[in-house]
Amino acid sequence: MGGPFPYFGDMTDAPTIDLTSSAAARVAAIADRQGKPAILRLAVDGGGCAGFQYRFELADGVTDDDVLTERDGVQLVVDTISLDLVRGSSVDFVENLGGAAFQVNNPNAQSGCGCGTSFSV
Repeated sequence: MGGPFPYFGDMTDAPTIDLTSSAAARVAAIADRQGKPAILRLAVDGGGCAGFQYRFELADGVTDDDVLTERDGVQLVVDTISLDLVRGSSVDFVENLGGAAFQVNNPNAQSGCGCGTSFSV
């Protein structure tokens, strides 16, 4: 199987999750400033105004139940439970008049909300 994306379980025709170059550059800058490894953890929690919400944090390492992808030396990790809700997604970093934030482009989300961090499936 080669390619830049890891594969999970029997899913051999679709990448699990992607990290854009923009997001990787932002994670690297934040990690460098905080003296931490360049590992971004994406998790999905219940709640938010649409049912589920994304949570981002710098991780100190990768755990046994994490699925990992890497771009430009930066790692994105997602636990296997959250992965079911974000499989096939892309994590981007966007800057616009409203501010700057990490954004998940999630093909599994049936609807979202105005805040951009909450979704339903």
